Amino acid sequence: MLRRLSADHGSFRTVTFRPGINLLVADTTETSRETDSRNGTGKSSLVELLHFLLGAPAGKKSLTSRRALQKITFALTLDWPGDGRVTVQRQGCDPNFVRLDPDVRHDSGGLFDVAGPAVIPTAEWNRLVEQTLFGLGLDHPGISGRTMLSFLMRRIAAKAFNDAVRTFPQQSEAEATANLAYLLGLDWRLAAEFRELAARESTRRQLRKAVDDPVWGRIVGSVADLRGQIALAENEVSRLKDQISSFRVVPAYEELKNRADDINRRIRAIPNEDITDRRNLEDLQKSVSEAADPDTSYLERAYQELGVTLGRQVRQRFDDVQAFHASVVRNRRRYLMDEMNTIQQRLEARRREREQLGEELAAVLKALEEGGALEALTALQQALAQKQASVDALKHRYEAAQALESSARQITAKRAELQEAMAADLDERQTQTREAILLFAEYARRLYGPEHEAYLAIQSGTNSLKITPFIDRGDSRGIGNMVIFCLDLTVAVIARRHGRGPDFLVHDSHLFDGVDDRQIAAALTLGAEVAEEEGMQYIVSLNSDDLSKAVQRGFDVEDRIIEPRLTDGSEEGGLFGLRF
Repeated sequence: MLRRLSADHGSFRTVTFRPGINLLVADTTETSRETDSRNGTGKSSLVELLHFLLGAPAGKKSLTSRRALQKITFALTLDWPGDGRVTVQRQGCDPNFVRLDPDVRHDSGGLFDVAGPAVIPTAEWNRLVEQTLFGLGLDHPGISGRTMLSFLMRRIAAKAFNDAVRTFPQQSEAEATANLAYLLGLDWRLAAEFRELAARESTRRQLRKAVDDPVWGRIVGSVADLRGQIALAENEVSRLKDQISSFRVVPAYEELKNRADDINRRIRAIPNEDITDRRNLEDLQKSVSEAADPDTSYLERAYQELGVTLGRQVRQRFDDVQAFHASVVRNRRRYLMDEMNTIQQRLEARRREREQLGEELAAVLKALEEGGALEALTALQQALAQKQASVDALKHRYEAAQALESSARQITAKRAELQEAMAADLDERQTQTREAILLFAEYARRLYGPEHEAYLAIQSGTNSLKITPFIDRGDSRGIGNMVIFCLDLTVAVIARRHGRGPDFLVHDSHLFDGVDDRQIAAALTLGAEVAEEEGMQYIVSLNSDDLSKAVQRGFDVEDRIIEPRLTDGSEEGGLFGLRF
């Protein structure tokens, strides 16, 4: 049970709770004007503070984030299972941590034998609340202690009184009913699967819209297109793998490559040299043929015809000249023949060089073809990694496209499967459903009498577990609020009875907006009786005029009002004792 709500600010008015019904009343005073409102006295702030101290997230618009309240340390003392009490403290300026006194993480056998407080993260405090007050284990996907607390302490700021089975308007029915299923003892895991299915359906719709978009559609693509792209990419990966597996690293790869270039250049140069030498050889051969001994016999005949007789001395000199010329011709022919031999030797040497270079080039090229440099192997491996990453990305896109195309069928089939499983489970849990149905009907009858139809329908719906509370008294806000009252009371009692929830229920005064005087009296009387019968605590904030109407209708208010009594006449009359 909740025991005490306090703060370290002198103006804050400490609230002390007790077992049974607790009425926190906001009065008007003799100095109150017609324009004064009790909406600022702190009735709803009480609920906000209880949530804050029990681990609610502190957003920028939350109550304790306001400048005047940020540095105030608020504290809540409550019973902790194990016959002990714990006080939790928290500040708006440091909402990520709470201070526990004593440190209930280390209690043994129910006795707080560890001295001193502890400062722990708020997230850890939330886990303690879930484990200890709601009996949740470490693994409970789809439900949370925070959501269940919101059913036991509805917040007007979250518009929690708009719908009986939701604690805020944007909450999905699947999420809300999964948490209610746990509190009522139903199969909450099956109920939570509807929530997961709803999330999948939402994702499918968003992806469907994206695919229909001409730009985003190219990011996902169609199954047929992606199947072809994957086949081509995988073939390229296979080719690269084969290259790498047969790749041989040549240590002197660059030297071999340079040698091949040199050989290739030399082989291309040899034909040019051969052409030059062959032309020279032709010229030499022509010159050899022209280098013959001169014919001088015509000179003697010419002199005879002229009647000139050559003397012996003249003849001797002529023979000498002729011998000299013959020697010159022989020497020239010998020189030309030597040059021709030299050219032919060069041609033959280049022929042999060409053959040798051809064989060497073939060997070098073979080595280069069969292997490569380490850098080349690294480049191949990088190319393989990039192509493999591309294949993986294509496969992810393929899976997304395939899931998108088949998701509608899968979701429909899963929904039908869940609906059948939930229906079968409800048949097996008739004891639990019967308890909830009868309890709700009893509470509604005590408010409106047996002549009005009232029921709590629990069934397997198409999109979620369906929990429908109903009271046949018209469609007014007051009736709707009393439906919420009966459902909350039913849930709180069943959860308390079976160890799935704490022993308190808190209602804000807005619950009674638009409610008939008789039903206010009946609701307060019922809440008081149930709290006493079940060993629970029912905390209600309400305005004094609503309380007066209930008293006039027979509600016994004796010893049920707790301090302080809030007033609207001055700043000091509110819960905080100051305006903010």
